[in-house]
Amino acid sequence: MTGASPAEGSAAGLRLAIFSDTYPPQINGVAPTLARLVKAVESRGGAVQVVTVSDPDATSDPQVERWPSIPFWAYPQLQMAAPRRDKALDLIEKWRPNLIHSTTEFGVGLGGLIGAREKRVPFVSSYHTHFTAYLRHYNLSVLDAIGWPYLRWFHNAGRMTWAPSEMVRHELEGNGFNNTRVWSRGVDPNQFHPKFRSNELRRQLGVAEDGLLAIYVGRLAPEKGIHVALEGMRQVMERNGPKVSFALAGHGPHEARCRATAPPGAVFMGRLTGRALSEFYASGDIFVFPSITETFGNVVLEAMASHLALVAPDQGATTELATTETALQFTAQDPAALADRVERLVDDAALRRRLADAAFAVAATRTWDAVFDRLVADYREALKA
Repeated sequence: MTGASPAEGSAAGLRLAIFSDTYPPQINGVAPTLARLVKAVESRGGAVQVVTVSDPDATSDPQVERWPSIPFWAYPQLQMAAPRRDKALDLIEKWRPNLIHSTTEFGVGLGGLIGAREKRVPFVSSYHTHFTAYLRHYNLSVLDAIGWPYLRWFHNAGRMTWAPSEMVRHELEGNGFNNTRVWSRGVDPNQFHPKFRSNELRRQLGVAEDGLLAIYVGRLAPEKGIHVALEGMRQVMERNGPKVSFALAGHGPHEARCRATAPPGAVFMGRLTGRALSEFYASGDIFVFPSITETFGNVVLEAMASHLALVAPDQGATTELATTETALQFTAQDPAALADRVERLVDDAALRRRLADAAFAVAATRTWDAVFDRLVADYREALKA
């Protein structure tokens, strides 16, 4: 019937333009989530156009417009683009979106806000990165004074702002953000599951037949607290010898420093994707994650779905996943405390199994369909505002 409301979960009639400074083939917590968002909206009857940065590894895609960009000097794996008003207005005029969603606050994301304002297109945003926390790790603390005021101005320009977790949403509200919601994350059991465990990979990593493998997945960067994991695992491996192995997957600006300071015997896998990443997770026994700057912690959820026992800090948004029921929490930023928790798991097989079982059960409830049904419902509400 003409004028009828869309069915529950439907994105029919939605023409969504996503402006973001990160998108595949980049690998981080945000980029693959945005790729999933595109598919989710399309599968629900909507249309999507993406605007993002250029990338030397990107392939041509008419659905993705890429603005010229350069590597960020402090973090070469990230690209920086200017907020091109002309390009934003041109896309809006030609493609005619009825909702613009900026997922980053600078560069391309700022261009989306500028275009939305000038063309009077409804605008929404999402907050994914603790920029104010990151500034301290890259010797940019001088920008602290303008960090929150700028972020507040940017996000309050829209009808709705999403945070990845309740903890972050409360933090945003405490800093004066309006109309906040939670856009959580799911996990794909077809990609992250204990069925991918590989004894061959464990042998390649030097894991003894009766030994245990502790793993880390994430960027090799200071804001991740990677030095805490390296020093903590050094203590574990010195005390336990060949009984415990340690391997890391990921890359980042501090990779050379991490390799130089890693405990003897630690294996660096580099950047993993697809089946290789699935096997790496599932072939571990203990997942070590020291970061307190996460806004959600996608890798924690992936480890939970892979049936690993977690060792995680007692601060930050990851505590919503790595609770006292699913993890051994350690005093944040304390390598000795991390080492103590890992060794408790090394010595207690029943505890490892209990935590892994509890984590696996929680991960099974985190479906992407439920996540995107809720987000699409929020989109419909934003269009009516």
